[in-house]
Amino acid sequence: MKMICALLMLASSFLFGQAANSQTPRPGADRLDQYLPALKGKRVGIFANHTSRLSNGTHVVDTLRSLGIQVRAIFGPEHGFRGTADAGAKVGNYIDEQTGIPVISLYGSKRRPAAEDLKDIDVLIFDIQDVGTRFYTYISSLQEFMESAFIHGKPLLILDRPNPNGHYVDGPVLERAFASFIGMQPVPVVYGMTIGEYAKMLAGEAWLSAPAMKALQERSSGSTEAMNIIACDRYTHQRAYTLPVAPSPNLPDMSSVYWYPSTCFFEGTVLSEGRGTRTPFQVFGHPSLPSTLHAFTPTAMPGAANPKLKDQLCYGWNLAASPEAVRKKVDGRLQLSYLLEAYRLFPEKDKFFILPKSGDPKASFFNKLAGNDALMRQIREGVSENDIRKSWEPGLSAFKAIRKKYLLYP
Repeated sequence: MKMICALLMLASSFLFGQAANSQTPRPGADRLDQYLPALKGKRVGIFANHTSRLSNGTHVVDTLRSLGIQVRAIFGPEHGFRGTADAGAKVGNYIDEQTGIPVISLYGSKRRPAAEDLKDIDVLIFDIQDVGTRFYTYISSLQEFMESAFIHGKPLLILDRPNPNGHYVDGPVLERAFASFIGMQPVPVVYGMTIGEYAKMLAGEAWLSAPAMKALQERSSGSTEAMNIIACDRYTHQRAYTLPVAPSPNLPDMSSVYWYPSTCFFEGTVLSEGRGTRTPFQVFGHPSLPSTLHAFTPTAMPGAANPKLKDQLCYGWNLAASPEAVRKKVDGRLQLSYLLEAYRLFPEKDKFFILPKSGDPKASFFNKLAGNDALMRQIREGVSENDIRKSWEPGLSAFKAIRKKYLLYP
């Protein structure tokens, strides 16, 4: 008990100096007094990356180690533990130079920890900054991590974080026939939930695999808690939250984070989505579009070694603006008008969407992003934005009713 008290006193010193009356939301990682006792004397494995920081800027792994907690393994997501790998780039296992801790990649040859990875682990922690968009792969990693924890009988601690796009729910709800790692569950593109809330929903709606649900139910009927969520402090879904660290190489600022749910659809088309520029997901275009539009040229740069349309002069749109202006512009809904207009202006419409070698539109990346094949068909048929949005309403209404059951914050 004395050791625990000493740890908590030291933990408080990490946060000393923050304004007591500040309204800035704090992530669950800050609330060390809520979870340090559960880690005392335990061997810890943590799913983390460069965003896994306390409000004072200290990485959670460094914080735990300085407090005497045994961090035995780090599990890394897409972009790697240090957050520098290109989107989709496979990352291997290695020893982290700064800490000497083994890093086990869960975005390479496997997506979840294996029994061998967990044999010397007593407790698992998940602490990753999400951006609240279905095709951002961290919620898929969360599901895989949860299933592994439950199946292998490891207590799971989720350190929750504010969702910068948590103030609205919008977009088509994924149809299970289009499930993939960029969308595993029937949720809309923007689902308006934190990682902790989403985890509760996965378990509560029995959306996990049958073995994981069976293991969870067996644990829940006993005295051991299978999953514990450390909630954020001072967070509400309507409160704007500025990310202190860029969540991935191609979301370098809040303007990109706000535009991402709307403009990531361009990844499924032949247009550049702005990778290889200083404002990814804020500029997009193609050499075939009218030269009277905004001009830009994607080039190789860190995080985008080989961007689409590399070194080609493109014409399109530049939506770059201050984060405050972009948040106001988005105004709680996906912005479809740019996608519809780009298709209207594109001269070779049969080449607008990137199709697989089979030529089957249903297997296209665009349909994986949309979570259905209806949106592509609606765009091709010239359906209006209002009518497209109306087609989403039944699914959105049903999802909102489910979502409401698992919210942790106003």
